[in-house]
Amino acid sequence: MRDLPPAARLPLLFFGMISLLAGVTAGLARLAWEVPPVAVAAAGWHGALMIPAFFGTVIGLERAVAIGRLWAYAAPAAAGLGGLALIAGAPVAAAQALVLLAAAVMLAASLQVLRRLTAPFTIVLALGAACWLIGGLAWLASGGLMAAVPWWLAFLVLTIAGERLELTRFLPTPPLAQNLFIAIVAVILLGAALSIGQADSGLWLFAGGLLALAAWLLRYDIARRNARQTGLTRYIAVCLLSGYVWLALAGALGLAGALSPGNPWRDAAVHALALGFVFAMVFGHAPIIFPAVARVKIPYHPAFYLPLLVLHASLAVRIGGGLAGDFAVQRGGAAVNAFALLLFIATVLASVVGGRRTAGNGAP
Repeated sequence: MRDLPPAARLPLLFFGMISLLAGVTAGLARLAWEVPPVAVAAAGWHGALMIPAFFGTVIGLERAVAIGRLWAYAAPAAAGLGGLALIAGAPVAAAQALVLLAAAVMLAASLQVLRRLTAPFTIVLALGAACWLIGGLAWLASGGLMAAVPWWLAFLVLTIAGERLELTRFLPTPPLAQNLFIAIVAVILLGAALSIGQADSGLWLFAGGLLALAAWLLRYDIARRNARQTGLTRYIAVCLLSGYVWLALAGALGLAGALSPGNPWRDAAVHALALGFVFAMVFGHAPIIFPAVARVKIPYHPAFYLPLLVLHASLAVRIGGGLAGDFAVQRGGAAVNAFALLLFIATVLASVVGGRRTAGNGAP
């Protein structure tokens, strides 16, 4: 068997969803919300549960499906098990080993894609996977998540950027823009590297790369054209363009020092990136990626805009509260952030069920 059947992929996705639930509730625990004891115990692992455990599972599963090799599914499996290890209170070394295994397999899968097709976007995707691995090594070496966070954020940013760069092949993008994109990726990587030894200067450079990437995507991404379309195409474009605005804000805040440990605006900068940018991408791509992974149709419905609106509105409240130093507002916005994610999942499930009922009734 060269590939894993769609039905057998669902448990891997389920492991990732457990990490998402635990990561979200652990984040609420950090903001003094009353959550189950297991979430309180995992509060210190919020970042690890959200990025390598949840996103590592989802992105690793997507990459494994893309190359169609059974061994590649070790990446999402190990990432999901790493999240379960953190939730269960297992030794941290066990979770670190699983995260490193997941990242190494993911990098191997990305290099396999690169061997099949050497192009700028496949190089960027491989670099993103390498960032995940480097972040895991930084976590292992330092014993804390702070050194890993820039690398893990770079993993998410470069993975998304590489996928968007792939689509620009269908646009008349000038060579100068392509060279600029490569330069931006180099700045982000250099910033992540310098953040280990010289935190402030490295994080400042990293933030500058984020801001430049946002400007590049807003100018050259195909989403600008697709926003004038209708239906699912327009919805995806709106998700992407709104996410790029949050990416720009994260970069701007980072240039003001907000990404530095202990900065009072750090929560605003990190979540503008991780929630506003990354989850806007998730909301937009889920109707395409999930059917490809699980072979389950997600019919588009205008109701998809509702969780997107709730996410952006609540994030604006959270960030506004954080920037103003109003903890109560920040805390309230975070709670609605969590609700927006649950609302999106419920909307997707309702779309799947509704689509099956329509198909069962013989509708065309």
